[in-house]
Amino acid sequence: MATKLKVAGTWGGILEVELENWTLTMLRDEVANRSGLDPESIKLICAGKILKDDGDHTKTLAQLGIKENSKILSSRGAAPDEGKAIIAEEERSRRLSRLKAAATALSKRHADGSLPIEDYNIELEDQGGQQVKFGTETDQSAAMMGLMLHAKAKSLIETDMYVDALEVLAMAEESFLLCDPKILELVDNIPIMEIDIVWCYFLLRDIKCLSDAGFRLEKARKGLERAHGKDLSRVRLLQAGQCPELALYVRLELLEGVVAYHTGKNDKALNALKSAHAKLLQLQIPDETLSVVMGMGFQEKDAKRALRLNNKDIATSVNFLIEERAKRAQKHKDDLQRQKEILEQKTYGVTPMNKAVDMQMLDRLVLIGYARDLAAESLRRHENDFQKALDALTSPEVNSSIQVYIESRKRKRQEQHVGITVDELVSMGFERGQATSALVVGGKREDIIQRLLSLPAANPGTASASGSDFTANGASASGSALTENGGATSSTNNEIGEDSEMEDGTANEIPTNGEEEERDVATNGEEEERDLEIEGDIADEIAKVDALSAYDINLDKEVEAINEYLVMLDASQDSG
Repeated sequence: MATKLKVAGTWGGILEVELENWTLTMLRDEVANRSGLDPESIKLICAGKILKDDGDHTKTLAQLGIKENSKILSSRGAAPDEGKAIIAEEERSRRLSRLKAAATALSKRHADGSLPIEDYNIELEDQGGQQVKFGTETDQSAAMMGLMLHAKAKSLIETDMYVDALEVLAMAEESFLLCDPKILELVDNIPIMEIDIVWCYFLLRDIKCLSDAGFRLEKARKGLERAHGKDLSRVRLLQAGQCPELALYVRLELLEGVVAYHTGKNDKALNALKSAHAKLLQLQIPDETLSVVMGMGFQEKDAKRALRLNNKDIATSVNFLIEERAKRAQKHKDDLQRQKEILEQKTYGVTPMNKAVDMQMLDRLVLIGYARDLAAESLRRHENDFQKALDALTSPEVNSSIQVYIESRKRKRQEQHVGITVDELVSMGFERGQATSALVVGGKREDIIQRLLSLPAANPGTASASGSDFTANGASASGSALTENGGATSSTNNEIGEDSEMEDGTANEIPTNGEEEERDVATNGEEEERDLEIEGDIADEIAKVDALSAYDINLDKEVEAINEYLVMLDASQDSG
């Protein structure tokens, strides 16, 4: 017997149902069908309660307490799949935000020279292999951030994550726009980025982006001509006839042909696609030739690159690969040296303007004859001004005060390391000079106390003027030590401490204990806030990049697309 139910909400009207035969699933399906929604996204409410069958899909509407003329409210909730999609989108958005924040942090540390040891040193080179010099830190930071994000976007393209890649490419573009355009004209990074953006449009088959695609391809073409020369003339000249960029032009001309086809310019499309096809034939490597080179122990990607660059000649390609391997080994060695320098930089702290110590200027001062830590501290205080740092070092009073500060800082760090201070040892009854020397030798707290207990007791009521320094084997040495530049400093000076004023008026140049601690806390805080996971991802992508990696394009998709559009052009000509 049919019964009428009044439904309101996502769909409103009267439904005729059989309460003894209809189930909740049947009712939900009917409401969904009339409202055009997914049944899983609909909640049915009666008498203020959500209708549920508790997994028993055989229960009838009558068994669930629904009566004739009952009022049913239909409410739309998120379907399970839709809910998962929302969560996935939120997670994706968070990860992209983290990516941008991590790239920003890395680029800033790169620009001011304060990169930690585990980060990579990135350099921008022109087509001749010459390092591009940046005018300002803003230029450097912006370009570095753009390069990092572009590298990440390329990896997303390789894993078919084109929507994510587009968002990261937009971030990269935003970063590059902050850099001086004259600097970026020297390299082809921006044109390659434009091509990568349009490539994502194409792989997503996003026809609505056609006008933007055409604009970007025009910019890419002009940018490549600036960097590579007309018909790649500059590239061939600089690279001894080699042309690794050819694969990039296959993609560019394919995309130009696609845009021309979809805007009704069939002649232009045909010319572009034929040109791309001709270049493609130049780049195709016979399987047997590739197998021979790979059989000599080289990776497929490297073997393809070498054969493309050397006109598919096996002997020349193998020699090229051996040279490249040697270059990579040298680069690895240089990177390790750079990391070592960065680690050393960190031990010197930062200048009042928060800059790292300039290592080249430090090397110059060391060559003159000054101790390395002494020269570094002078540069740090004087904002890396070489002349001011040198003037300070040549002043006996200032030189001496810097040495006292360095010894004080070393002692403080040693105290922090072993967990006991000179003052604590003195309060235990040990003589100050011996306590200081014991800390210099180092060791655990218990070892230091035991070492001091084994010494002859100092004369009561007598303070040591020079103190006895412990050496690593427990013997004592004199209380003063000559520095590399010939100056002398006492290792235990009771009259001039870390916080005392210097007679030469340089007290303001020397951080007090509080200032030193604040600087340590700030540094630690910055490291704690770093997103190591995302920075690690970025570093991994950067590690894969070399001077030619931008042109290592897998052309399988290009082959398929060129053939597809040539067939469509033939069909349109036949129908015309």
